[in-house]
Amino acid sequence: MTNFIDQFQYFTSKLIDWYEVNKRDLPWRNTNNPYKIWLSEIILQQTKVSQGLEYYLKFVKNYPTVEDLANADEESVLKDWQGLGYYSRARNLHASAKYINQELKGEFPNTYNEIIKLKGVGDYTASAISSFVFNEKNAVVDGNVYRVLSRFFGLRIPIDSSKGIKEFKKLAQSIIPNDEPGIFNQAIMEFGAIQCTPKKPDCSNCPFSDNCFALENKQIDFLPVKKSKITVKPVYFYYFIIQANQKVLMKKRTEKGIWQNLYDFPLIETSSEIKDKKKIEERFKAKYKSQWEGQFTSISEPRKHLLSHRKIIACFIHIDSTSLIEEVNPSYKSISLKKLKDYPIPKLIENYLREETNLLHLY
Repeated sequence: MTNFIDQFQYFTSKLIDWYEVNKRDLPWRNTNNPYKIWLSEIILQQTKVSQGLEYYLKFVKNYPTVEDLANADEESVLKDWQGLGYYSRARNLHASAKYINQELKGEFPNTYNEIIKLKGVGDYTASAISSFVFNEKNAVVDGNVYRVLSRFFGLRIPIDSSKGIKEFKKLAQSIIPNDEPGIFNQAIMEFGAIQCTPKKPDCSNCPFSDNCFALENKQIDFLPVKKSKITVKPVYFYYFIIQANQKVLMKKRTEKGIWQNLYDFPLIETSSEIKDKKKIEERFKAKYKSQWEGQFTSISEPRKHLLSHRKIIACFIHIDSTSLIEEVNPSYKSISLKKLKDYPIPKLIENYLREETNLLHLY
């Protein structure tokens, strides 16, 4: 390459040619409906296409328009989102649908500056929607884009630094073509997703193999650069499944944090493991002051559940009770086992109930 302009043009042309041949046939690529594209982008945040596709099809079926989503109750939206994780995305999606329906008269915003005002939408999502639907020249920069640009151009600026974020956005913006910004954005994300993958990229069949900095300098495994790694801390959850008369006791998690507005069981959370069964029972009675009488019948083996910032190690303790008196603690409610499937619950709890008990025969 003789200069940066030639290098940029070469990169853009090759990338779009590759995309036209290799792109996956995905439903959100066959529409210009901004609502559906917004829906897909929110679902695909922190989510692989293989997992997100099922949820996209479910949401399009259950909420075919932004008005349908706005008029739905939050519990139904969270239930449909169950298992996808990062539940704040669903809450923000629902809140933004209400805003569009009520404040914007159902008209989806049509510029980057208006789209980014939606709750849960940042630069990446606003750039994607505005370029895909409205042909605005706004470059997307996500994990795939960081990887492709850093490897091809040899950029060693940490992608999790303020300088790195600015520099990669500047580079992406400088190479995006005026006439096909949406196609370019789709192409570079797709290339990172299926060709220039984090591990074992297919360099032997790469259109850039003759000019890729990382390949030429054996830097594939070292680019992109991150200055820090997330420390994943273990936390121990002890769930108490209190059952009586074909009902279980649950509460809605109204506090901010993981699984907000989802339902779970009475819980003791600790930073270290409680190894003795008697101590678990003592902790339960101390916390709940014997609000619910019953017999401790069994305790499950620990189950691991990984989140981005923590590792949950959960045990489920079963308690047979003669009655469930909700008035003892109004934050709890007794839920019929037949109705349990209608409530949004964390995937950790759903998996346990489905795999280890007969409580969710209805699933």
